[in-house]
Amino acid sequence: MLIRQLPLSAELLAACLGSAALPSVAVSAVGRSVGAPMGPRLVAIGAELALGAPPELCWARLGEQHPSLAPLARCLVRTSLGGAPAAGPLIGLAQGQRAAAARAAHARVRRAAVLATAPLGLCFLPAFVLIGVVPVVIGLTSRFTQAM
Repeated sequence: MLIRQLPLSAELLAACLGSAALPSVAVSAVGRSVGAPMGPRLVAIGAELALGAPPELCWARLGEQHPSLAPLARCLVRTSLGGAPAAGPLIGLAQGQRAAAARAAHARVRRAAVLATAPLGLCFLPAFVLIGVVPVVIGLTSRFTQAM
C-alpha cells in the first residue's frame, strides 16, 4: 500500500516544498492529507524535522525502515545534502513510479490473457483430436487392412 501512495505523496511534497513552505510543515501537511499507511510516517518525520533533527538522517531512516519508500528517501537525502530544490526530483520520482506501476499492470494483463487461453485449449484439443485426427487414422487403418 505504501508503494501506491508514493507518487501522490511525492507530488504533494513537491508542491508544498515548491511553495516555499518549511520542510517540517510541508511533510506534516502531506502526511495529514494522504492518510494511512503513508500519512503517519510522514507526520512523524515532520515532527522530527520541527524539533531540529537532521533531514538526511530522518529520510535515511525512513528508507531503511520501509524499503518501498527508499526511492523517496534517497531523493530527499540528495536534495537536503546538496541544497537543490526538491520539486524537480520529486516530480520525476512520481512519474517514474507511475510508469513502473503501469508496466506492472500491463504485464499482469498479458499474463491473465495467456492463462485464460489455457482452458480454451484444453476444451478444443479433444474436439480437434476426435473430429480431425481420429477419422484420418481410421481411414488409413481401414485402407491398410484392405490392402493386406
